[in-house]
Amino acid sequence: MTRGTRVVVGDDNRPVGRDAALVSLLADYQDAVVRSPLLDPVLTELVRLRCARQHDCRICQTLRLSEAALAGADDALTVKIDYYEASDLDERYKVALRIVDTFIWRPSEMSDALVAQAHEHFTDAELAELLVDITKWSTQKVHVTLGTDGADRLPLNDQGVSYFTFGPDGRVRISS
Repeated sequence: MTRGTRVVVGDDNRPVGRDAALVSLLADYQDAVVRSPLLDPVLTELVRLRCARQHDCRICQTLRLSEAALAGADDALTVKIDYYEASDLDERYKVALRIVDTFIWRPSEMSDALVAQAHEHFTDAELAELLVDITKWSTQKVHVTLGTDGADRLPLNDQGVSYFTFGPDGRVRISS
């Protein structure tokens, strides 16, 4: 299914008429969230990609976190996101992905069993970061809804992906 842009956009493919102050506040929030160092890059990438797939964000599914790739998050690993329960992923990763699914789809139905698993595999600080990370990756739902989540502005490699990293300020930097 091809998803077109649903709003008027400018030359930068961003919606026209956005509240600049609100956009700036959201960007500041997102930049602050990604600077937290508690979760390892592979876990962060698995969570980010699970959110991207749950929301069907085209740009997020096209991007790959450079630090995660260097730490072993290759296609053979990330493809397991779609069938993580039956995969050989580490249980810590599976618990994180269960939390993503519950948080996105039915947060009021988080089971006591999942809470116990979460506390078994993560510290309280890591859980807090995990939940905030999920909210950060879920802000892309706005772009999906508006149809401005296209990856056409990204430089893609032979596999159709673009690698990125976060600068010290939390801003995205496309890497080669």
